[in-house]
Amino acid sequence: MIKKEYVLPNFITLMSMFSGFYSIIASVNGNFVLASYAILFAFIFDGLDGKVARMLHATSDFGIQMDSLSDLVAFGVAPALLVYNWVLTPYGRVGWMAAFLFVACGALRLARFNVMTKKIDNKYFVGLPIPAAAGVIASSVLFVKEIFGTPDGITIPLSFVLFIYLLAFLMVSNVKYFSFKKIELQCVKPFRLLVGFTLMIIVIGSYPEIFLFVFFTGYALSGLLLQLLKAFKHRTLEVEEGHIK
Repeated sequence: MIKKEYVLPNFITLMSMFSGFYSIIASVNGNFVLASYAILFAFIFDGLDGKVARMLHATSDFGIQMDSLSDLVAFGVAPALLVYNWVLTPYGRVGWMAAFLFVACGALRLARFNVMTKKIDNKYFVGLPIPAAAGVIASSVLFVKEIFGTPDGITIPLSFVLFIYLLAFLMVSNVKYFSFKKIELQCVKPFRLLVGFTLMIIVIGSYPEIFLFVFFTGYALSGLLLQLLKAFKHRTLEVEEGHIK
């Protein structure tokens, strides 16, 4: 029997799943903009359920499994069908394999996260989080809508199809991504922080679709950039040590 304090966080999780399912229905009906917004709503619910559960001291293994199943629907199946119906259909087998790979790698990412969650530093995620990968796809539709007026009938180059493959592989990679769970703000002056938040609100309010696309795409590529910087730094240290010897 489920205790009453568990009801609210699991209900929020179900709302995330519902948003993902609604996105699927909208994609099938060709309403890609609505499907994208539904995924973003799922993103909000997904961020709330864990916080509400911790606030109510209602975290449980049942809730963790529910959250993973919801994430697979909202951030795996829904964005895969969205991007397939939107732009991947003309590419035939290459297109639907990209959509399937996105779902499969998303499921593997969720399974690995559940197994490793207590074994790794929560400052970083290992592999691109599936909600962030879904955010790239959803925000791409909104970005195209903002630039061209409608996402319908747009011919997307093959490079975007390859980018879907990249998103899938990033989810199951060992590339580390900042989790935002440990943000140190002690060294930042409160006034500067307030000014920064104000500027961010202005940018988001003025160009929300463009900001979301830049944010999600930038985050997806940030892990690769961090990996390259670490490799370059390591190589530089090796060269310096070689000169010293």
